[in-house]
Amino acid sequence: MSKKVLVVEDDMDNRRIVVKVLSVEGYQVIEATDGLEALARVREERPDVILMDLALPNMDGWEATRQLKSDPATRSIPVVALTAFAMRGDEEQARAAGCDDYLAKPARPAAIRDIVRKHTGGT
Repeated sequence: MSKKVLVVEDDMDNRRIVVKVLSVEGYQVIEATDGLEALARVREERPDVILMDLALPNMDGWEATRQLKSDPATRSIPVVALTAFAMRGDEEQARAAGCDDYLAKPARPAAIRDIVRKHTGGT
């Protein structure tokens, strides 16, 4: 059975690239476009890992991650910040919000595959 990855990204082009990279690798990909939708999808689908943009409409990825990590039912799901916030200190802030890992955009396909594989144990 393939692992489930939730891709939370409001930019359609960025989301399409990540979804394609992961689909080709055999992952079952679920999509959300904001933090509120991400919370709902996590509770419905129970993904194995979440790639979370931090700058999102309605509810940002920072708050969505904090809520996921404060809920005993979802706190063990790895959250990878997939974000354009790539300045000094941004990775530390993402980890402080509860992100388990960090990947700056634009991310190479190999980097996306490697970080998902790291958190899922492969496909």
